[in-house]
Amino acid sequence: MKLLVLPGDGIGPEIVASALDVLKAVDAKYDLGLDYTHREVGLAALKTHGTSLPDDILPLAREMDGILLGPMSNLDYPPRDKGGINFSAAFRTKLDLYANIRPARTRTNLPHRGTDMDLVIVREGTEGMYPDRNMVSGPGEFMPVEGVAISMRKVTAAASERIARRAFELARTRNKKVTAVHKVNAFVVTDGLFMECVRKVATEFPDVELNDVLVDAMAALLVRDASKYDVICSTNFYSDILSDLASELSGSLGLAGSINAGDDLAAAQAQHGSAPDIAGLDKANPCSMILSAAMLLEWYGARTGKENFRQAGKAIEDAIDAVLAKPETRTKDLGGTLGTKAFTKVAVAALA
Repeated sequence: MKLLVLPGDGIGPEIVASALDVLKAVDAKYDLGLDYTHREVGLAALKTHGTSLPDDILPLAREMDGILLGPMSNLDYPPRDKGGINFSAAFRTKLDLYANIRPARTRTNLPHRGTDMDLVIVREGTEGMYPDRNMVSGPGEFMPVEGVAISMRKVTAAASERIARRAFELARTRNKKVTAVHKVNAFVVTDGLFMECVRKVATEFPDVELNDVLVDAMAALLVRDASKYDVICSTNFYSDILSDLASELSGSLGLAGSINAGDDLAAAQAQHGSAPDIAGLDKANPCSMILSAAMLLEWYGARTGKENFRQAGKAIEDAIDAVLAKPETRTKDLGGTLGTKAFTKVAVAALA
């Protein structure tokens, strides 16, 4: 499996290094044959190439089987015409990594803020309310006159149908329930189109139950009882917010694995941001990046039929669960004492 490694900004180099240590352990145990190509994006690339996304990165990514993508500090980037490119958005749109899969589950003995849960949010990642991915040319938001700002939202039938299909396919392997989240009472046309597409796809999966919930109600319901939900499917912006909420309720945003998957390529990317305030201090919780790498292995195993990759991904998840079950082997943000490097060593040992 050929992997492109892009550490990104802030704590990115630290947590990606942790993921690589864990991958090295499962590579040896499960004979994965992992082959790495290392490049820079983000602030490091701005210094060396004058852009946060050098021209050769996306073509190189297309030659790979998977990507390890670190977080970005895009608020610190210069304007786009001076090299400040949102590389995360570029990967999703230019490589068509349209399905952002974000699980959230509680763990034995690990404190959490909400009810028990084991759900997955399936997020459409290539359009929606994000102005940097809604136009062929020019920005998706503008100021026609001083004091008035307008932002465009794009929802297409093609993107809505395929993300719904991924959600139903996933639900069929789990508890056979899909909850579609929308705000059709306000966004009558855009969310109306999304829900029309979801219901159309639902007819292909008569064994999967479909419910729909307004996005504001969904936020309250996750707090009240997230255990009722299995697969949640929604548009880009709603899913972005709800997945952070679900992950924090389940224990911590620092535990939230995530992949951005297309039909032939996927990127493992921690759900959280770059946390520049703790960068280089050995304080970062690497679980999200490690679990994202595990998801990438499982995705590749499912796509290729290579069972050893699925086994390796599951082994990583089990090892992290075992380590998190003990207070003394948790990172400081979870009430433990370990730094990034020490936690990684314990996680690698748990894989032996």
